[in-house]
Amino acid sequence: MSTRPIGFIGRSIETSDVHEKVNSMPYWQLFYHIVWSTKDRLPLLTPEIELVIYGFLRSKAIGLGATLFALNGVADHVHMVAAVPPKIAVAKFIGQVKAVASTKFNKSGQSITPFFWQEEYGVFSFDGKRLPNYIAYVERQKEHHAQGTAISILERTDDTGVRFAHETGVNYSLEQDDWRRELEAMGASTQPDSSGVAL
Repeated sequence: MSTRPIGFIGRSIETSDVHEKVNSMPYWQLFYHIVWSTKDRLPLLTPEIELVIYGFLRSKAIGLGATLFALNGVADHVHMVAAVPPKIAVAKFIGQVKAVASTKFNKSGQSITPFFWQEEYGVFSFDGKRLPNYIAYVERQKEHHAQGTAISILERTDDTGVRFAHETGVNYSLEQDDWRRELEAMGASTQPDSSGVAL
């Protein structure tokens, strides 16, 4: 029995078992960095609760057909790096992942404090060559926040003061330090000035 890749690089299935699925799904490489916060940015994600919530997030994301590369955060927000298949809109994916995690946690009785997410979220698409950079950034979330090295544009969960974040004439670099500087420069150019208008 032969295997051939589907979905994106690294996935294989048995072709004789699911011939219809192979022919119905296009080839895709859709990588996203997603960030969202707890309701009112309350520090609800204690180490004990984080383990449970992350388990629910991971399970639902995989159940929706995504490939999860990284999941981490701090007490008041979560970052996820995932490849989300085109059969589901990114907004629907994020909504379902968040809703299932909070609903299952609240029904579990593990805390007397109800757990809710903020409605807003931030999502960035990126190319495959940047995947290791985004994975490393998310895996080191606690360190970045403790040391003050978080990248502001990757921490955004709302559109306050930002009309559109775009790059002009940037030559991409594969080096970690250059990647970081590029993103930091993009974040600085989208910070609002004193009138509230993004620069």
